[in-house]
Amino acid sequence: MTDLQRAWLGVISADHTQRAVDGGFIQLNHGKRYGVARLQQGDGFVIYSPTERYGEKSPLRAFTALGVVADTTPYQAEAMNMGSHGVVQPWRRRIEFLPVHRADVKAVELRLTQQPNWGYQLRRGLVPLEPEDFEALRSVMTD
Repeated sequence: MTDLQRAWLGVISADHTQRAVDGGFIQLNHGKRYGVARLQQGDGFVIYSPTERYGEKSPLRAFTALGVVADTTPYQAEAMNMGSHGVVQPWRRRIEFLPVHRADVKAVELRLTQQPNWGYQLRRGLVPLEPEDFEALRSVMTD
């Protein structure tokens, strides 16, 4: 994972992250296509989990998964019930996840977190991440 050109940070609760890692995929923003369509094969991808479980308020604030985009285009998965969002046929991307352990947001110094009000942009669900930040997270999460 050297010479990485682009990297991304997706915001997903830890319980949903575990499903993604187990399945080797990610879906963002309740299965909408626009986020996953921005990713390119070979891009680094890190998941930040603000909470342990979707909908909970108690904070986790940890990086919970890391990998590389493994496919060339988004694909649609089988239709699934997403509770208040109804039944959707989510768009996904395949990710080759690395075996990692969680890293608290304070455990690594990133360009991203040094920006004023950096957490506000996480509301979008997907934000560009400096390749250097990706490598710093990979180093901390795989040690």
